[in-house]
Amino acid sequence: MEAPLLIASDVDGTLLDAYERMSARTKAVVRRASEAGVPVVLASGRPPRWIPAVAREAGLTGFAVCANGAVLYDIGNDLVVEVNGLLSPMQLADVVNELERALPGAGFAAERIGTRALDPGVHNLVIDRGYRNPWGDGEGVQVARAEIIGHPAMKLLVSRPGMSSDEMFEVAGAVLDDSVDITFSAGSGLIEIAAHGITKATGLAAVAARLDVPADRIVAFGDMPNDVEMLRWAGHGVAMANAHPAVRAAADEITGPNTEDGVAQVLERWF
Repeated sequence: MEAPLLIASDVDGTLLDAYERMSARTKAVVRRASEAGVPVVLASGRPPRWIPAVAREAGLTGFAVCANGAVLYDIGNDLVVEVNGLLSPMQLADVVNELERALPGAGFAAERIGTRALDPGVHNLVIDRGYRNPWGDGEGVQVARAEIIGHPAMKLLVSRPGMSSDEMFEVAGAVLDDSVDITFSAGSGLIEIAAHGITKATGLAAVAARLDVPADRIVAFGDMPNDVEMLRWAGHGVAMANAHPAVRAAADEITGPNTEDGVAQVLERWF
């Protein structure tokens, strides 16, 4: 493709290495692209509160697509500028009821959003007693199940010890069909559920519309199933060598792994 007019990158497993660090090489090429006037958009399953630390490393102050497309976040102004497709309490209740039967022993958590990355008036992550975070960070306020489904959420998280995320995805898809969008960004027994039609592709399309950039001049990078729609939508979709098979199959190109600066290997063609 020609030099891109916008760069979109997943964060974990893509822009960051296995230790959640951004290499000097990757930081340098991201900065060169930004200095050349090409916006670099972080497109992540992460909620807004997990974005600023990554953005500071890369010197980014523009938009981030968060929560797999549900939220558009203005990094420099610490402001949530767009929220799309929240799951309603009724939807949450229906999904949880179905998955309790299909995935016995599963734990549930809900991601909520205020107007900023950290809004003191909002419990951003509420979890039930059975929920297990694969990142082991101890985040989340433990509440009753009724509280998890009682308020609109940008994302429902479901964990199930003893199952892989691929296995959970298959079971959940069979019972929920297309009533919601199901994906995952970690392989160790966690799926992420959003309102139907909400993906990183829709989030990135919203950014592109704001910046007046056509899809065919966008390069996008990713490694997990929550990146598939974005890689297909962008003019040039790039999968990491460490990517899930579904992501590699959807990509126009496969670059090196995140541990070998795969993003930089591609961007250095132009910057």
